[in-house]
Amino acid sequence: MSESIQRLTAVPRLPQRRREGHKGDYGRVLIVGGSRGMVGAVALAANAALRGGAGLVTFAAPAPVQLTIAGMCPCATSMALSCGPDGSPDAGAVRQVLQAMRSCDVLAIGPGLAVGSGQANLVRAAMEQSKPLVIDADGLNNLASLDGWPGMRRCPAVLTPHPGEFARLTGQGVKDIQSAREDAASKAARQWADADDGPPVVVLKGAGTVVTDGRRVYVNTTGNPGMATGGTGDVLTGLIAALVGQGMAPFEAAVLGVHVHGLAGDLAAKEATEVSLMAADLLDLLPEAFKSL
Repeated sequence: MSESIQRLTAVPRLPQRRREGHKGDYGRVLIVGGSRGMVGAVALAANAALRGGAGLVTFAAPAPVQLTIAGMCPCATSMALSCGPDGSPDAGAVRQVLQAMRSCDVLAIGPGLAVGSGQANLVRAAMEQSKPLVIDADGLNNLASLDGWPGMRRCPAVLTPHPGEFARLTGQGVKDIQSAREDAASKAARQWADADDGPPVVVLKGAGTVVTDGRRVYVNTTGNPGMATGGTGDVLTGLIAALVGQGMAPFEAAVLGVHVHGLAGDLAAKEATEVSLMAADLLDLLPEAFKSL
């Protein structure tokens, strides 16, 4: 690890809410994802954004699955994305998302999105718009398919890869990444920097999740092996997006997000055991995790 990188241990806090505050004050979050066979991911992310304090959450999903997902997150609004015959987003979906972004504060893309040319076009459009972006899961897998993707970015961004997704983005081997996680994440953040928006925030997930922008690094100490189960990353995506929507800078939002996410996982493990923990358990325990800050 370079001596010029600042190591942080303190966890930032959200400011106290004003008594006269209203839902428009606490962030409008748009989450793009979903596909046949992966409807739960977007629901987990949307519900996590709401549990994370977002004032308004909208998800955008392919028309064939939109109503199914809506039934899983009744406090969110939704929009049905235009699709081709195979159920994948088409060019009309890109226009819909860009239109919706005009009234949102932060965009999250990737949970359950699936991989394909239509999805890659959505990811490209997300990178080229100007509002803060959180990108995870198949958002990252589609991103890796786009040549020269770091140069496409026109927005502040938080990338939340697990080691396999990080390997696809960098071309490194998973073993090499895991042997020097802080160095790998910090180097990538610097390499992916944009002249106007600076480096993205990289959240390299796993035991001791690393959060870095290439200048600062935070290694998370909360969480447990029970969180190694499908859907927990989707919860983190929605949570970080909610914190950005409430006005936190992307780096601070990522640090607080991974810390609270891990706290909720630790509380869930106490109740359900590490063996039986499910991603949905985190949603129920996010309020208790926030209380403990």
